[in-house]
Amino acid sequence: MFVQVCLYFYCKCLWRCLKFVVRKLTGRCELQRICYNTKPGAARTMKIEASLKGSKSKRLQTSVSVHPDAIEKTIDDIMELKRINPDINPQLGVSLQACLLQIVGYRNLVAEVEKLRREPYDSENPQHEEMLLKLWKCLKPSSPLKARISKQWCEIGFQGDDPKTDFRGMGLLGLYNLVYFAEWDTEVAQQVLCDSLQPKYSYSFAIVGINITDLAYNLLVSGALKTHFYNVAPEAPTLTHFQQTFCYLMHEFHKFWVEEDPMDIMEFNRVREKFHKQILKQLQNPEMALCPHFAASESLINI
Repeated sequence: MFVQVCLYFYCKCLWRCLKFVVRKLTGRCELQRICYNTKPGAARTMKIEASLKGSKSKRLQTSVSVHPDAIEKTIDDIMELKRINPDINPQLGVSLQACLLQIVGYRNLVAEVEKLRREPYDSENPQHEEMLLKLWKCLKPSSPLKARISKQWCEIGFQGDDPKTDFRGMGLLGLYNLVYFAEWDTEVAQQVLCDSLQPKYSYSFAIVGINITDLAYNLLVSGALKTHFYNVAPEAPTLTHFQQTFCYLMHEFHKFWVEEDPMDIMEFNRVREKFHKQILKQLQNPEMALCPHFAASESLINI
């Protein structure tokens, strides 16, 4: 343990000495070198984030968690601390601002998603009930719901006659994602639902949607989705970006399920884990952007 600690501090000191030498040779600090030598996107933003977090300066370390309204002032502080003349290096401030908007935006998105996940479905809340009924109308427009408590809910993949019990794991986040998918990718959502009812592919659409919400949530919280969001969101990633990503994952999982051709629903966990690993592998590529190819995500393609 002692040797490992000594090795850690040795490497840390060696790295800082190397950075000092490189700055003297190039006349540029690490932030400048990253911005000038790395193209915009996840590669640049993630390097900037790592540089700021690993700085010995507390001001730089805390710059990744400032309020969005304080980003411009934070950029000024960074330029002053690094003794960079903004008149000589105007593009640097612009590049740093874009990176910080993404970094801070991602942190705020995690907080927003977590808040939705922790909020339980409340059947006494009119807004919650309205969203649930909207889900039915989007998926089954030609089949009116006969009663709020009904076995009909099983037709769209809930487990019983009252869907509220199925949202316990992901809270309102699961409902938000399902409604977004059904409302903005209606044709695709209805097709996936139709396929899921076929004996050959049989699975519970709504339950799988809540499960894929859990998968998307874990990708977000672990930081794996930074690659995607930093490549597709020119500024701060939003809840809409997260929901579009859910739509993509839902569609891709359905195709993956069909390709895997499982014996029955008992193989769900195996297929899900294999799908999860495939997505993680894709996101390890710093140039990766999960590229949705359906209506709700056209805005991502055009960014």
